[in-house]
Amino acid sequence: MNQDSPVASHIARQVAKRRTFAIISHPDAGKTTLTEKLLLFGGAIQMAGTVKARKSGKYATSDWLEVEKQRGISVASSVMQFGYDDCVINLLDTPGHKDFSEDTYRVLTAVDAAVMVVDAAKGVEEQTIKLLEVCRLRNTPIITFINKMDREVRDPLELLDEIESVLKLHCAPVTWPIGMGKRFHGVYHLINDEVLRFAPGEEKAGQDFETLRGAQIEALREQNPMEFETMDGEIELVRGAGAAFHLEDFLAGKQSPVFFGSGINNFGVREVLRALVDWAPSPIAREAVTANGEVRQVEPDEPAFTGFVFKIQANMDPNHRDRIAFFRVCSGQYTPGMKVKQRRTNKEMKIANAVVFMANERTRMEEAYAGDIIGIHNHGQLQIGDVLTEGELLTYKGIPYFAPDMFSKARLRDPLKSKQLQKGLRELGEEGAIQVFAPLVDSSLLMGAVGQLQFEVVEHRLKAEYGVDAVFERSGIHTARWVTCDDAAHLAEFVKAQQMRLARDVDDNLVYLADNHVNLSLAMERWPKVKFHNTREHGQQL
Repeated sequence: MNQDSPVASHIARQVAKRRTFAIISHPDAGKTTLTEKLLLFGGAIQMAGTVKARKSGKYATSDWLEVEKQRGISVASSVMQFGYDDCVINLLDTPGHKDFSEDTYRVLTAVDAAVMVVDAAKGVEEQTIKLLEVCRLRNTPIITFINKMDREVRDPLELLDEIESVLKLHCAPVTWPIGMGKRFHGVYHLINDEVLRFAPGEEKAGQDFETLRGAQIEALREQNPMEFETMDGEIELVRGAGAAFHLEDFLAGKQSPVFFGSGINNFGVREVLRALVDWAPSPIAREAVTANGEVRQVEPDEPAFTGFVFKIQANMDPNHRDRIAFFRVCSGQYTPGMKVKQRRTNKEMKIANAVVFMANERTRMEEAYAGDIIGIHNHGQLQIGDVLTEGELLTYKGIPYFAPDMFSKARLRDPLKSKQLQKGLRELGEEGAIQVFAPLVDSSLLMGAVGQLQFEVVEHRLKAEYGVDAVFERSGIHTARWVTCDDAAHLAEFVKAQQMRLARDVDDNLVYLADNHVNLSLAMERWPKVKFHNTREHGQQL
């Protein structure tokens, strides 16, 4: 297709409007609240539900699983699309808890930018460090929102210093707080030379925050001399350190613009949304491997439709027992009923009724472009990491499965539910909620997880979605390794000798299960031709 044709020009214009980002943070930093308020200011919802309002029956829009409503935490990724200022925003809310880090890592492969939420009282926390390391692998641009300034929190200069020293991320403050807690009067905008005056917010976004300039700022200064004196001194230090915002450094992932605010009070949210629209990149080119093994950059405005599955969610609609594949469009244009080729199987498939999301609410998607996240009804044919393409056969690099740290087996309270248990575990394994292994010499499935909370959520979902009441018991497995061998005869000999310690994962890859580190080391010494891998790519046949 001619890049100057009307269709190509239309695709390019649509791509330029897209902004696709994730919100990352440590648990309880206010990530889900910020998600709600971004939706509120984007006009996607009329009233934000809050995690704390569980008694009134209101929950965060992005927390749609029953277990999320009960616990008040995000345990599954959500996708929300809305329009703002002639842009199409694709917002991905991720689990904050470390036990669901794999789900978050998958989501981060599908975005072009991220908003990092930092609790102003606690500063940089463990999960934030891990998530930023994942972002750094792809030089993802980061916008920082320092939250909860309406409380008594840490000194802002101290917070910036911690972000720079711990996360190795250069900070460029765009807004600066005037006081904190009960003496929090708002923020000074360093670029626009204006003060955004703080007022406690509500669940509705109807109120407009007062913007002060010139003489109005001086009047507020006279009323609050101590807070302004402190702010002036801090800003002088910040500017003296050369912390001015540079768009090029931000887009390269080297510098993060910093905003202060209070998500629960709606304050500072609009400035973050404005920064996403003005500064965050539209969909970027992505590296892919062609059928002949060459690596090339796939541009988002290329005419051929391509993209990859980064998540599968079962039972979003319990009434229909459906399974949805979350698909990141990387190039071209989606149209209903289009035919594409599945790279892994080399089979043609038709995408009849893709959907767009607002948490668990969905509507039929009529068109989608690079950067958009669409939901494809999946009856078991799609796996995480699968690539669909309208043109040449491409493979996009996914993120890896990590060897689990914990292992359990499920014991049924009702033995007659064995079939439902097998189905539930396999579907949850394909979804990525947990890793599932089928031992070669045992019919019972083994579950692997990063953390204990994963087991608890799977136990809850088995009961709620599949009618299976099971008790999870720890197994004696210490770790797992995916195994490969270039010598087929040698591999067959290895399988015969070690079959008691071998299993298959959901993609039928061979896995060695070690009950302790010594046995793993001995196996590696005795079978030098066999390769033991502690990671594998999603959708990859080893």
